[in-house]
Amino acid sequence: MTQAQPNRGRILQAARQVADFASNEGAPSASGARRADYGHVGAVLADSILQAGLNYRAVVLPRVERILRLFPNVDTISTLLPLVEGGRGGDFLDWQHPVKISRFDRLVRFMHREGLDTTADIREALGTTRFRSDLQSLSGVGPKTVDYMCCLVGIDSIAVDRHIRTFAAKAGLRDSDYDFLKLSFCFAADLLSISRREFDAWVWSRESGAVRPQLELVF
Repeated sequence: MTQAQPNRGRILQAARQVADFASNEGAPSASGARRADYGHVGAVLADSILQAGLNYRAVVLPRVERILRLFPNVDTISTLLPLVEGGRGGDFLDWQHPVKISRFDRLVRFMHREGLDTTADIREALGTTRFRSDLQSLSGVGPKTVDYMCCLVGIDSIAVDRHIRTFAAKAGLRDSDYDFLKLSFCFAADLLSISRREFDAWVWSRESGAVRPQLELVF
């Protein structure tokens, strides 16, 4: 059964509502916020799996920074796969609970089966509907994780998380549908002349009270 698409007129109205509210709240211009991407497959996949349900600044970011510091050369699927096959996924993530470790391991193996190796390969694959759909067939991977991964590899996208939903409510939006909010915030970013992934980062930073942008890592 085909899922009904959100009404375009309602989306554009909501986008203007979000853009006006963001502008009044000090949203950056096109030359303002900057959201970095890793260029490191291990960091991208670890961040994508760990971020759901955890405090980003206190739990996730330190682990991503640790990966970049201790595993600088484990930056492709081909270098990550032997580590996973050797049962060292938990050591790589600095994590003990088996659920996220198994999700990480499955994600690495999935990328390998797809013939992907670098972040550039993942970025290209994420541009296809088939790959995005297959990716969501993995346990624990939903549309938010896919859109979040897009942001991590440099694709303009909005990952609808609790911060986006909180901001939407403050802007007066009542529709909580994922696709409706994603498109509304995407078009709001366009109206503000800021990249969608930078707008996503700005909303996250504002709503989480972060001192620094979510992905602007310090090495």
